[in-house]
Amino acid sequence: MAGYVIAQLRPPDPLPPEVGQYLELVQGTLDPFGGTFLVHGGALEVREGSWPGDAVVIRFPDVEHARGWYESPEYVRIRPLRTDHIDCDVVIVEGD
Repeated sequence: MAGYVIAQLRPPDPLPPEVGQYLELVQGTLDPFGGTFLVHGGALEVREGSWPGDAVVIRFPDVEHARGWYESPEYVRIRPLRTDHIDCDVVIVEGD
């Protein structure tokens, strides 16, 4: 069963240059774990409640791969480029 990392990002405007560095580096950390962006920003239509900011969805072969990526030394090294500059919520979920 696939694993997904879902994030709600509330980025500042303008984005700090560190976020650009993160975006340049993140795909290289996903590749070894089979991670693929399904959603990376884009138009968002809220139908219930509120959803301030942007949405990101990354698909992995399974939850173990998602956890492995999130906890990998390569991702841990670049994660502060995002977390120090963008307020966000991140979850790992299992799905089809």
